[in-house]
Amino acid sequence: MSTTLSLPKYSIFLNADWSELTRLLAGHSKVAVLVDNHTYAHCWPLLEKYLSPYAPVLIEIPAGEIHKNIDTCQLIWQKMLDVQLDRKSILINLGGGVIGDMGGFCASTFKRGMDFIQVPTTLLSQVDASIGGKLGIDFQGVKNGIGVFRDPKAVFIQPVFLETLSDRELRSGFAEVLKHALIDDADHWQQLKGVKDLRSLDWNQEIARSLEVKRHIVEEDPFERGARKALNFGHTLGHAIEGQALETENPLLHGEAIAIGMIAEAHLSMQKTGLSEAALQEVSDTILSIYEPPALDFSHWDTWMDFMRNDKKNEADQILCSLISPIGDYKVNISVQEQEIRAALAYYQGLVS
Repeated sequence: MSTTLSLPKYSIFLNADWSELTRLLAGHSKVAVLVDNHTYAHCWPLLEKYLSPYAPVLIEIPAGEIHKNIDTCQLIWQKMLDVQLDRKSILINLGGGVIGDMGGFCASTFKRGMDFIQVPTTLLSQVDASIGGKLGIDFQGVKNGIGVFRDPKAVFIQPVFLETLSDRELRSGFAEVLKHALIDDADHWQQLKGVKDLRSLDWNQEIARSLEVKRHIVEEDPFERGARKALNFGHTLGHAIEGQALETENPLLHGEAIAIGMIAEAHLSMQKTGLSEAALQEVSDTILSIYEPPALDFSHWDTWMDFMRNDKKNEADQILCSLISPIGDYKVNISVQEQEIRAALAYYQGLVS
């Protein structure tokens, strides 16, 4: 069954017929499709026959967060120039969060802006990056340090793409589903905390419910000046964890880092916003039942703090977190101190050591 979520400037089509996508291509001078080496192999074949009448130009880049940078943008922009895209062209971003963030950013800045359509292929990108128009790249180790707000022409979510994901990738995306429930849907959290087999879930239903949380928060605060910061629960510490891990031989997927961040920031919630000890234990037990997160290396603590001080939510040299209390309710702009961060990460470390 298909579902359409209507936002003020575009719609999200969940499990819709591809004819909806091709209808939106009318009137554009050229069609380009951005893929990485993984989505070219596994996802492009599911879409190719519907787009063949438009003679699309394929732009392929390497997969992975490590390539979400200005160097890769230059490759994309150069290809756009080579094939003579113009401001009436359209770019279809077929891939996960990296493709959506970077492809949308490149389209938004190429010749001062051309249309783009998001076709997210990972669970993470379907429930998170698909709403809100946040686009960008990593810069000097800072996650999404350079970017813009710009809405796509439309978003097309097809749960069939989830069948192309490894169990690890699926778990990574599930972290954002858990996050949406923790910040604004306590009833959904009660259902999710007992899940053991992600493959058994009805993803049409789960994605739609998760998207509803993000939709109403983004509509209330489109430019992240208040309520939208709630969507960063787990991300202040999680992004630092992810950034550190990218420099090692065992990088973490985004959702894996955010899962750790949610445990640590649930502990901060107990310290700062009154989350009960029982709720902290519930969050920790649920996350650890799904993930097998590693112990962390704090030998370069100053680097950890640099990552957190550079978080885009910070103001006036304060490290600001979005926390929860109780489960299903959020608090934003909570200033945290270094010793409180140390205590939160020590709590996590004690669980996995």
